[in-house]
Amino acid sequence: MLTFLNPASDALGAGWNISQAEIAIGSGGFAGKGFGQGTQSQLNFLPEKQTDFIYTTLGEEFGFVGSAGLLILFAVVIGFGIRIAMASRSQFGRLVAMGLTLNFFFYIMINAAMVMGLMPVVGIPMPLVSYGGTAMLTVMFGFGLLMSVHVHRQVEIPRHSAGLI
Repeated sequence: MLTFLNPASDALGAGWNISQAEIAIGSGGFAGKGFGQGTQSQLNFLPEKQTDFIYTTLGEEFGFVGSAGLLILFAVVIGFGIRIAMASRSQFGRLVAMGLTLNFFFYIMINAAMVMGLMPVVGIPMPLVSYGGTAMLTVMFGFGLLMSVHVHRQVEIPRHSAGLI
């Protein structure tokens, strides 16, 4: 917790990860340095740049524009998840879809806040972007369940076509 509150107090030890991540994001500026041109990521100053700190690499190489663009794309996916949840006529489908959408949102929020120094480093990868095994598998499994909720939403049958007239 002390390193989270003041990463500069142990910049060469426990605070190394977050210090290098903040330098990388800050050095990206508005438009970034270009694909493959990030100094922090290419010179191996960033730990786990392909998994937990991929958002930092993206921020350094593509800048604010690339980082915001990725977050906008994630917001679109989250919006579709909420739309699927609201379209489900069963309570179970609504809860499953909203829970999976919130899980996806928390993956994104925790990773982005972690690499920006707003939260402690916990090791959660950025979904759909990070090189991953288990996290990618669980996100894809969740998307499969979300699509199942969308496909199996109950459609209301009008009374006159159900033979009730």
